[in-house]
Amino acid sequence: MLAKGLLWTMVALALAALSDGARAQGDQPTLLGTYADWAAYTATPAGKKVCFALSKPKTSTTNPPGRPRNPAFLFVSTRPAENVRNEVSVIIGYPFKESTEATAEIGTAKFAMYTQKDGAWIKNMTEETRMLDAMRKGTDLTVKGTSTRGTSSTDQFSLKGLAQALERADQACK
Repeated sequence: MLAKGLLWTMVALALAALSDGARAQGDQPTLLGTYADWAAYTATPAGKKVCFALSKPKTSTTNPPGRPRNPAFLFVSTRPAENVRNEVSVIIGYPFKESTEATAEIGTAKFAMYTQKDGAWIKNMTEETRMLDAMRKGTDLTVKGTSTRGTSSTDQFSLKGLAQALERADQACK
């Protein structure tokens, strides 16, 4: 749980750097490169290296329409000190409804994701390799979820550039 908190912090800092056009320094994430619709980053919070690939959705819809929310992001992270490699997660931009799952779809493959606050992770860890393989081969990934207010959302992420961003993040975390 602590590691996910650190990762959320790193992602937030990366997003701030993206939006401000600032160069990352110190514990803030360092942009390793951009690859089509993805970017690769590295950071060292509390002396522990974290590398991740990050993307924003190409389309986002809510039902009812027009409900306000923060931006959504899809990322794949590696934390060598914790023996975590290629962990797929989503920041959805609102608190998920308690005791609900989100879903991620890549082509015909569908994956259940457990939710906590505004984050979602694959529910069945044994499927994470299959999910990542589908992401590498697919063209887009669609995440569906429900907020605490009952608003349903659909976010579609392009997978163009994912393989290159992952390769760059992997190189940085060796």
